[in-house]
This record gives sequence, structure tokens and C-alpha cells, in this order.
Amino acid sequence: MKRIIEYRKLFDVTREADLAQLKKVYRNLVKEWHPDKFQDGDPKKAEAELKSQEIIEAYSFLVSISPETHALSKDEYAEVISSQMIEDFQYKGMAMKITFQNGNVYEYFNVQPSVYNKMRSTPTLERFARRHILSSYTYRKVMNTKGDN
Repeated sequence: MKRIIEYRKLFDVTREADLAQLKKVYRNLVKEWHPDKFQDGDPKKAEAELKSQEIIEAYSFLVSISPETHALSKDEYAEVISSQMIEDFQYKGMAMKITFQNGNVYEYFNVQPSVYNKMRSTPTLERFARRHILSSYTYRKVMNTKGDN
């Protein structure tokens, strides 16, 4: 959740920002912080290199959690969460990564420690996840480890 807040602050956008707005802000920030704007040896050049990487990462992240992005992939997501078994899950700093047997990995944000502890001890992992996590938290697709969709 902290990452979401930081990236929205960097882009100066609200939760309601659409993809067009994100793209516009992204382009303006990249123009402002592009390392090629600075001369070699200029201390701002090193700062610009770091800032431009942060901008690229923030844009990619914000696009991945956008409602528009979710709408485009809702059928795929519904298929994964309804038919795939959970292969593995990891929890760190209120973010949970769930790997499904088909290789899809999704990251869920602001998952409370109590929910994670209940998930660890449940005898019905998929059922618990479907009821309490998969449709309840902000998420993004991180990757497909097996290369097929």
C-alpha cells in the first residue's frame, strides 16, 4: 500500500486517475527528468537517472493496478482464480504474492497480517483465498512464470 501511495504522490494523481491521465503525467515527468538533458559531470544527471527509473517503475505499477487494466483482463483473471490451484504464496509488508499452478503470479496489497495468518492455517487454501483475498484486495498481475496464458 505504501508503494501505491508513493507512486500516486510522485505522479500527483488520485485513485480515480485513468490510463490517459497517467500516460500524460508520465510523458511530462520523463521529459523533465530525462538524463540526456544534463551534461556529463552535472550532479543532477545522476539524480535524473535515478528519478527516471523511478518514474518508469511507478508508471508500470500504476498502469498494472488501474481499473481499466483490470477490465481488459477480467476474463483471464476470473478464469485463473476460479480454476487454478494455488501453488505457493508469500507475504511481506502487507503484500501477498500468490502463484497459481498455471504460472500466473498476482500481488495483493494491504493484506492484513491476521488474514495472512488465517490463510496459512486454513485446510481449504483455495476456498479461503477466493472468499477473503482474490476479490477483496487491490491486485496486479506480476508475471506468468510458465510463459503460457
